[in-house]
Amino acid sequence: MSKRSFEKRRVGTTGLEVTTLGLGGASLAGIFSAVPEDQARATVRHALESGITYVDTAPQYGLGRSEHLVGEVVRGAHPRPVISTKVGRLLRPVSPERQDKGNWIDPLPFDQHYDYSYDGVMRSFEDSLQRLGLERVDILYVHDIGVATHGVEGNRPLWKQLEGGGYRALRELRDGGVIKAIGLGVNEWEVLMDAFALGDWDVFLLAGRYTLLEQTALDPFLSTCLDRRASVVIGGPFNSGILVGGDTFNYAKASEDVVRKVRAIEAVCREFGVALPAAALQFPLTHPAVCNVLPGPRSPEELDGILAWWDAPIPHELWTTLAERGLLAEGTPLPPASSTIS
Repeated sequence: MSKRSFEKRRVGTTGLEVTTLGLGGASLAGIFSAVPEDQARATVRHALESGITYVDTAPQYGLGRSEHLVGEVVRGAHPRPVISTKVGRLLRPVSPERQDKGNWIDPLPFDQHYDYSYDGVMRSFEDSLQRLGLERVDILYVHDIGVATHGVEGNRPLWKQLEGGGYRALRELRDGGVIKAIGLGVNEWEVLMDAFALGDWDVFLLAGRYTLLEQTALDPFLSTCLDRRASVVIGGPFNSGILVGGDTFNYAKASEDVVRKVRAIEAVCREFGVALPAAALQFPLTHPAVCNVLPGPRSPEELDGILAWWDAPIPHELWTTLAERGLLAEGTPLPPASSTIS
C-alpha cells in the first residue's frame, strides 16, 4: 500500500519530527475489552504502512503487553518510527489469582508499583527497553503523576520523588543523548504547570483536556507551552467515546450538560456536512503548541475509519460557527480560512 503524506511537526526544540497523527498503544493492550495479539500487531503495522511515524506505549498498558506488541512490529520497521514510553510504574511479577488487573483484559502477570525516584525512572526505562526489544526510545513521559490519579495526600510523596531525583534522571538521559525528549503524560493540565517549576520539558502528552468538547487547558497551560517552547501531544481526542457516538466522558457516563453540548456541536457539524468524529480528530491541531493527535484504534479497520475522518475536509466556517455560538472557549485558535490542518 502507498503511504500517505502527513504533515510533520517538530517536538519542542528537539530534532524530532512526528506526523500530526499518531498511534496510541493503550487500546491495543486490551483495556475494557480484549484485543487479539495478531489484531494488535496488524494495527501497528497498518499505521506504519499508512505513513504514521509516531507510536506511544507504556508499561501500564496491559501491564507490559503493549510494549511487547509494539516492539515486535517496530523492530522490523524501516525507517523506525518515533517511539515514546513512560516512567513512574515498575512492574513486579504476581500470580494471576492475586493480580489487580484494573480495567485490563488478560494483562501480563504483573502488578504495578509507583516509583518516580531517580532509581525508579532509570529502572523503568531499562525495563521498557527490554520489553520493547529495542536499544533506544525517543521520548520518555512521566506517567500519571498528579492528584487525579493519586489524590492530594497520595501525590505529595510521589511528587517529592520526581522533584528529588526523577527529573534529574530524565535530564541525564536526555542531555546525554540516550533519549531525545522528556515530558509528562497525564489527564490533568494543572500538574503540568507544576512541572514547569521543576525545569524545562520538551513535550507533554495531555489526554482529554484540549478537545472539541473541552478547552480547559487553553490558558494558562497551552499559552505557557508556547512561551517555554514545549510541544503538546493530545491524547483522548474523542473524550472517552462521547465524540464518536458513545455515552462515556472521562471514563464515566456523561452528564446531561455534557450530552447537550455534544448535541449542539454535532448540530453545527451537520450544517456543514462534517462527521462529528472528523471535527473532533482534527480540532486539536488548530493550536500552534500541538504537534500530534493520538487516537487509540483497536484494529486496522478502526484505523481506516480514523484515517477517513482525518482526510475529511473541514470548512473554515465550521470552526467560526462553533466559536460564534459559544461552543469553543474564548481565545481558541482557529485555522486560517485557506489552510488544512491534517
